[in-house]
This record gives sequence, structure tokens and C-alpha cells, in this order.
Amino acid sequence: MTFSLRAAMTAALLASVAVPASAEQVFNRIASFPVVSNLPADKDKTATTSAEIITASEDGKTLIYSDSPLGAIGFIDITDPKAPKALGAVTFKGEPTSVAAVGNKVLAAVNTGESKAKPTGMLAVVDIATKKVDLTCDLGGQPDSIAVSRDKTFAAIAIENERDEDVNDGALPQMPAGDLVIVSLKGGTADCASIKHVDLRGIAEVAPEDPEPEFVAINDAGEIAVTLQENNHIAIIDGKTAKVIGHFSAGKTDLDGIDNKTDGQLAFTGKAEGVLREPDAIKWLDHNRLAVANEGDWKGGSRSFTIFDRSGKVLYESGASLEREIARIGHFPDKRAKSKGVELEGMEFASFNGRNYIFVLSERASVVAVYKDTGAEPQLAQLLPSGISPEGAVAIPGRNLLATANEADLGEDGGARSHVMIYELAEGRPSYPTLVSKGVDGNVVGWGALSGLVGDAEKDGILYAVSDSVYNMQPSIFTIDTTRKPAEITNVLRVTRNGQPAQKLDIEGVALDGKGGFWLASEGDSAKLTGHGLYNVNAKGEIKAEIGLPADLLAGETRFGFEGVTTVGSGDDLTLWMAIQREWKDDPKSTVKLVSYKPKSKEWGAVRYPLDKADAGWVGLSEITAHGDHVYIVERDNQIGDNAKLKKLYRVAIADLKPVKLGGELPLVKKEEVHDFIPDLKATNGYVLDKLEGFTFDKSGKAFAVTDNDGIDDSSGETLLFPVELKGTN
Repeated sequence: MTFSLRAAMTAALLASVAVPASAEQVFNRIASFPVVSNLPADKDKTATTSAEIITASEDGKTLIYSDSPLGAIGFIDITDPKAPKALGAVTFKGEPTSVAAVGNKVLAAVNTGESKAKPTGMLAVVDIATKKVDLTCDLGGQPDSIAVSRDKTFAAIAIENERDEDVNDGALPQMPAGDLVIVSLKGGTADCASIKHVDLRGIAEVAPEDPEPEFVAINDAGEIAVTLQENNHIAIIDGKTAKVIGHFSAGKTDLDGIDNKTDGQLAFTGKAEGVLREPDAIKWLDHNRLAVANEGDWKGGSRSFTIFDRSGKVLYESGASLEREIARIGHFPDKRAKSKGVELEGMEFASFNGRNYIFVLSERASVVAVYKDTGAEPQLAQLLPSGISPEGAVAIPGRNLLATANEADLGEDGGARSHVMIYELAEGRPSYPTLVSKGVDGNVVGWGALSGLVGDAEKDGILYAVSDSVYNMQPSIFTIDTTRKPAEITNVLRVTRNGQPAQKLDIEGVALDGKGGFWLASEGDSAKLTGHGLYNVNAKGEIKAEIGLPADLLAGETRFGFEGVTTVGSGDDLTLWMAIQREWKDDPKSTVKLVSYKPKSKEWGAVRYPLDKADAGWVGLSEITAHGDHVYIVERDNQIGDNAKLKKLYRVAIADLKPVKLGGELPLVKKEEVHDFIPDLKATNGYVLDKLEGFTFDKSGKAFAVTDNDGIDDSSGETLLFPVELKGTN
């Protein structure tokens, strides 16, 4: 992928974000459905659920998804797509791997094997209205993907008989071999006696004796395309005769401008040559063209998607371009950099209002890329936020809808649950992304885990943000221009110590120092050898002063330290105020310290701040910002989604901030609620994000807030940077 092409794609994406409301239709998320809502009444609500592959009834009013951990398929009423309703689940003695609707039925492929060495499976036919299983067919192996022909006369099922990654380091061959099953359909139901097995052995260059079919798609002519992922191969089968009529290797590709080191540096300067594509999802774009998402599984994973003609000729290869665009919106999963990066896995193709769209799902970045199919090189139009690990998607063009099934459920660890997310194509502006990075010196600026904000003293709309230690990258200060839509990171200042990249810092707060530089607050964590402290850096990013915490304060320390820093006053009277996130050992229950430090006199002091009570989990502080006669404090619980109850902004009068010497009795300040952030966090129709960590005012007095996406680690990767409407601030 050439730089000029990448630049063109970038321009196209930005142009799509900036179009006038009436100029063009765009996709926006309109609802999120937590899969836990479909748990049977006798199940513990903390039980793991998942939405993997998804389909829609013919009238487009019911979504059906496979839920392997539950051993079920779930149903969602989307008569009103903005208010999806739970319709319950049908459970099986096995693990559903895929679903496909036909007529008033849904076909579910179910893995019933006791082990990978002894694979078995069945096809279940379920009535959508009654939720009753009409019949089952023995498939003779472990199924993966299922698809129904356009004329509804047959279904094709990939029998993967997947390898065991713990056997021989996962190397192929591992018998028994997989194959393809074709079953006739009559009146929307399966004719079990008609099952045909298509032998796919002997055609691949990689482990030809052990084909592992992964995903199937059927075109208007009844031709079945199937990916043999681990074999790095694609086959085409005539659905009527059950004969292989074509096949070709998915081949290799070279990548340039990628981050292929899991080191937290987010440097998109690496290369990888001769990478096997190992495709997962496949879709027919027309009678001659096939698109595949190259997830990789064994030795490959090119971070790309490819368009082939039916003979195997490469018509388009995305290379590193999509991964780089995903990095620009803060969704790059650095922990997967060395492996398969953004790991493109799922795919959908559909025509909306006469325009063809290709939807490419990034499992690890939790993003849906929307491309316009031009017949030649596809045009990137949008990047949509999804839940964690989108696995499947279904388009409903007749209702201008798209739905994604998101696989990961982190409920056991207090994280986000698995969700089905619904998008609508309509006139308007994209609501996401809210922040993108501009190329600096011809390269992508990777970013994420934003943990603090401060406004520029001279220019309206200009903010500075810092990121915490999730990436272990060199501490950085990002310049953000909020006058652009979406807001744009236009520059990055790297923090140095003695001419070298600064290390062992966990920057959680930033304030201007009045001299062109910044004050930074670092949260300590002894397990990471990171100390609590304050740092003064100049305009070049050089650390000029390091201020450790006094013994009287450290006597009660925990790892939950400074979560913000702000300044009050100037000159000799300049005072830094820091918010400590949670109670330390010496704090009365439900109180935390606001700590003061005067650089001129080196005096430390503190007051106590009263915390709201938590309905669940804990409550703490995540930002402090001085503006006018008050300091503004973000107070939040650590809950996510429907469990999130407290994400609020309070203020304390500066006149009441009268710190006393550490070690003495600290006065308790009064706080005043000024804003509830939960409506803001619901504005993009996803689940409520946990970490609201930045808040500030720009020079004009306009307020902004930002969420921390945890560096895509057990997170959807979404960052919401948004203006905050406050009344009566001064």
C-alpha cells in the first residue's frame, strides 16, 4: 500500500466525518443489547454469555445469535430497533457455532463433540415464533459456519473438525479431516436424508490431507465459496452437484508501516514479508469477486482483507492501510502487535439504497470498517465502534440496519458484558470517532488510554491530554484541536529525562505551569516500581523537576494515588492541587484527600473530600480542574454498562480549600454537584463506559471530558471526547 493511497484513504475517512448533515447517509449506532438479558431465569446473571454469529428473520424484526458458552441461540425483538427487547434463548446439549435464518425457521449448527479428537455435530431447525426445535440432523463432524442459498433450496455447512492447539504445537495435520456438508431445504426446513459430504482433501498446498473449512458464502448462482483457514486456501463448490469447481491458495502478502512489536510504543514503522493470509470470513461481492478477512490462525494473519476474482487473482489487498486507520482512532491493540494486530475476522456485504457496502470486523480492535464497494478499489467510508471482539454481522438493507455480535464477556471480572449492537443508515454526521490523530512526520500517531486533560492558556479549543502507563510507552502529551470534527490530535510531545525517554511513570494528570511547560502527576504502584510524584516538564518535554511525596503522606499510601493535578494562583502563591483516587490507609471511610503543594515554599497540605456511596464496587476521584472560583472534580464508580450509577462532576469553592499540615486533623470540604455524565456516556448508544478520567476548560471557558479506553485491554477501545454543557460555572 503506497503512502499516497494511504493518504487518499485517510482523506476519504475524514471527509465522511465532516460532511453536512443533509449531504450523505452514514451509519450510526442506535442501540446496544446486553446478551445477559436473554439468560434463562434459572441461570446466574454473572454466567458467561456470548454473541458470536448473528442472523435476522426475513422480515428483519428478529435477530438470532449463537451463544456458545450458554449452549444456546438467543432471540432479540427489534421491531423498534432503537429499543431491542429480549425474546429468550433456546438451549442445546452442545455449543452452537453459527446460525442462518430461512423462512420462519432458523438453522443452528451445533458442536456436540466430546473432544477435538472425536468431533460430532448436528444441524438443528428451530421455529422462530415458537422457539421449538423441529428436528435435528447428524452432521458427522464439528460444524463451524452455515449459509443458506439465495433461492432457499439448500444450506451449506463448513465441518471444520478444528485442530487442538495443545497437540504438537497446533501443527497440521490432525485427523479427522473436515469437509463441507450440503443439505436440501424444503419449506424452510432441512431434509436430513439429502445430506451430501463434499471431500476437500488434496487441494490445498498446506496440509492437503487435513482440510479445516472455516466459513461459507453462497452466490446467486448457488455456488459455495469456503475458506480453509489453516490450509490458507479457498474452494468453490457447485451447490447443486456438490462438486469442487475451483480452488486456489489465499497466498501471501507483504506489510509495510505496521506495529509488529508488543512493546507499548505504538510505532507504525515495521515490516513483515511473506505473511500467509489464512482467511476466515468470506463473502461474494458479485458472481466473479470474493472478499476475505485474513484473521490468521496458525502461521499467518496479514491484518488485511483481500478481494480475489474466482480464479484466485488478487484484485485488491488492503495491506496495512486499515490497521493504520484503526490506530488513528485509538483502537490499536498493542498486546497483539507481535501476533496478528487488529485481526480482521468477520465480514458482511450488502446493498443499501443502491450502494454496495463491505463491512470488515476487527476482532481485537473492536471496530467495524465500512467500505463502499466501487467495483475496483473499495473506499473506506467509516469506522464504527462495536462491543468487545465483534465476531459476526448481519445487514438488514430493507430497514437500513446493521447488527454486530460481540463475542467477549468480561462480567466475571467486572468488565463489559457481551453485546449485540445495532446501527442505522440515515442522513447525519457520524457520532464516532470523537477523536482521531493527524499524521506527524508522515507517520501514524498511535494513542489511547487518555487519563487527564488541560486547556491551552492562549488558544480557544486547544487541549492537552496525557496517557497513562497501560502501553508502557514513553510518557506523552498530546495536543488536541477540538475545533475540528472529529477532534484531532495534531502534535505529540514526548517526555524525556536526561535526554532519554522517561520511564516508570504513570501519568494521570496534567496542568499548565505558566511558563510554556506542564506539571504532571504520576500515580504510584510499587508492583510496577512506579513512584507517586509530581514532575515539571518544559516546552521541549524535558523533566526539569521531580518532586516525591513526603513521608507523612506516604505513611498511608496505597497504589491508588494522584488522579489529577491543577494549579491555583500564580507566582510565589502558586499552589498545586492533586486528587487522590481512593481512600488510603489513614483515611476515614468514604473520604479521600485533596493534596496541596506550593513549589515556592515546598509546603505540603491536604483537606478531606467526601465520597458518595457505591451501589457496587468502589467510588473514587479521577480528575481535578481549577476554573474561576472553584475546583471541579470528577467522581465515579468503577462500574460499566447497566451497572454504572455514578459518573458525576462536583465542585468545591477555592475559598474553602484551606489545607492543613499533613499528619494533623484534616478539614472536610463541601461539594456541589454540577453535572451528571451518564447521559453523555449514553449519547453514542453504546453501553456506559467505566473510566471517565479527564475534564477541563479551554481558554473560552468551554468544558470538555474524555474517557480512558484502557489501551484496548479488555475494553471496547472506545474513547469519548465530548463537550460538557454546564450551567452557572465561573
